[in-house]
Amino acid sequence: MYISICLASVATANEHAWTFDDNAADWRPANGTWEVEDGVYKQTTRYGKAQKALVEGMEWTDHTIEAKVRIEDGHWAGIVFRAQNEFEYYVYLICPKENKSELWRHRRSTAFKDGFEGRDEIEHDIEPIGLTLTRNEWFTLSATVEGSRIALAIDGIEQGVFIDDTYPRGKVGVWTWDTQASFDDVSVKGVTPPILTAVEPNGKLATSWAVLKRK
Repeated sequence: MYISICLASVATANEHAWTFDDNAADWRPANGTWEVEDGVYKQTTRYGKAQKALVEGMEWTDHTIEAKVRIEDGHWAGIVFRAQNEFEYYVYLICPKENKSELWRHRRSTAFKDGFEGRDEIEHDIEPIGLTLTRNEWFTLSATVEGSRIALAIDGIEQGVFIDDTYPRGKVGVWTWDTQASFDDVSVKGVTPPILTAVEPNGKLATSWAVLKRK
């Protein structure tokens, strides 16, 4: 009789960064029109459902994601973290039109086929501290997640701390809605979760380690 037992390898702390000097090979778009131009990652579709691009093949538990965000036309753009898929994730976004930032939890919805409208407000009216949000200007957004704690910052200035434990791990990415925007210098520092490995009946251990720091 064949028996397979799954074990977890040790979680690994690591750092990844994307400057988009050449391409966005690690990124998988979901909706929108995404392209690398002049060393930035751009989303150029003005209207439609939420557009996002997620880093493929990597997940994090506790981590900090940071990215430069510039809105050229429209209202909402930001960073995605702990994404389960293109419908289930957290997004921290800025809204220059109303000079505020927002934190949402997106989820699948039974009311809509594409799942986009399934979302829950964590905080939709975060008044900016120490800055004014405007279009056509770069802002560095960051989210630091440790367990259920979510700490948000813009240009290194903390904007608020919130608690939510719906998604304990997941992918990272960038996001727009009804907006043309650019993204650059995306980085993630944190812990990749354990990778499940299989033990064969004869005791052999198939070991698989988390991805090492990108060179």
